[in-house]
Amino acid sequence: MLLPKNALCIGIILSLLFSLAWAGERIAIQGSTTVLPLVQILAEKYMEKHPEVDISVSGGGSGVGITALLDGITDIAMSSREAKEKEVAEARARGKDLIPVVIAYDAIAVIVHPENPIDTLSLENLRRIYTGDIRSWKDLGGPPVPVVPISREFASGTFEVFNRVILRGEELTPSALMLVSNLTILQEVSSSPGCIGYVGLGYVREKVKVVALEGVLPTKESVRLGKYPLSRPLYLYLARSPEGSVGDFIAFALSEEGQYIVAEEGFIPVRAEENGDSLVVEGGDAHEKPGNP
Repeated sequence: MLLPKNALCIGIILSLLFSLAWAGERIAIQGSTTVLPLVQILAEKYMEKHPEVDISVSGGGSGVGITALLDGITDIAMSSREAKEKEVAEARARGKDLIPVVIAYDAIAVIVHPENPIDTLSLENLRRIYTGDIRSWKDLGGPPVPVVPISREFASGTFEVFNRVILRGEELTPSALMLVSNLTILQEVSSSPGCIGYVGLGYVREKVKVVALEGVLPTKESVRLGKYPLSRPLYLYLARSPEGSVGDFIAFALSEEGQYIVAEEGFIPVRAEENGDSLVVEGGDAHEKPGNP
């Protein structure tokens, strides 16, 4: 039996409304591959508590995330560097703000193959490796094996920190192997005795060896005390004051539980006062900002 046209239309409308009612709220997060694994776990834990919220997390790099935020493609941008002046200017030109929220601290660990006897490097020698002045490990007291420097791609926030602190504006050697993620660098260094690379501390595994810089290894203590030279904050960027589920997720990341996850994943927790008054959570079932984890 055929339904009257009006009844059919009403049925379609009710079906659509029912689907929307069960769709829940969606949060899109995009950006830094260093911040990515941490935020994925935070998102999973948050969704366990709030099954009505669907959070998608994707990489692409810090610059990609901030661009997506300004374009309205993502709700939150992950970044392993501070927003650039041109990005802040672009946000203002669009009538938006770039609001930074520090969710963790990280160190950039310099890694070599486990069989490499080099235990420490000066910042100057590390610079000379990546500018091509040092081409053999023999020049540093190691074996007569060619040095193969591996770097993140230019769009990476990790590269930008490395460039500022180590290269200091000098050209990266054309022989450097440019890779797109921490994981690919980890895999390459672990399989080749001549390679040297750099990754976020949270990515370090036993299959590579971490080299000290100026005699200081990247540890939670050395980063907190400011002794390790390659350390940085990790950010979530917003284009407006957080509200609803976005604000609630940010508050969860900064909560005692969220910062426990930060520590478990090998990053350094933040203290509540470090975000100052820049974070104002409006609406939603917001968690209290944490104390000193």
